[in-house]
Amino acid sequence: MVHFPLHPETPIEGQTLEELFAGRDYDIKGSFERMKALMEVEGLPYGQRSHTYNSRLAQELGTWAGTQDGGDALHMKIYQAYFVDNKNVGDIEVLVELAESAGLDGAAARKVMEDRSFEEAVDADWNKARQVGVTGVPTYVAGGAGVVGAQPYEALEQLMEHAGAEKR
Repeated sequence: MVHFPLHPETPIEGQTLEELFAGRDYDIKGSFERMKALMEVEGLPYGQRSHTYNSRLAQELGTWAGTQDGGDALHMKIYQAYFVDNKNVGDIEVLVELAESAGLDGAAARKVMEDRSFEEAVDADWNKARQVGVTGVPTYVAGGAGVVGAQPYEALEQLMEHAGAEKR
């Protein structure tokens, strides 16, 4: 997994989806309906978000969590907070609470964010994403080709075949 700055200009306090998509021909309700249906097929919860939040600190915390025993649990906690519960994943207090609920040390999580000790690792991810031409999330890249967005299994299978992967 490589982190990507989808909307790095988003203020820490977040902004409404109407503000985010102002001046663009974007159907917020229609997009929600499509994503909700895709998530239901996969058995994932998906709520009606009203805001978008800056995910930079969440990315740094998630990178740190990957170095901790049981840290992978944090990713689902962040997903739930952002996509279901409409919580601000740019807020340190929210992120500390999520880290603790995932079984991680809250004080250590706070220190990671305050010291920005995983900032360089996320910067490297952002640079890598730019180098391979990522423009949205998720993006899947293999064998010099890629697909963007939530994709059906068949699209990912075709990408892997194009890249020369053997079926198992």
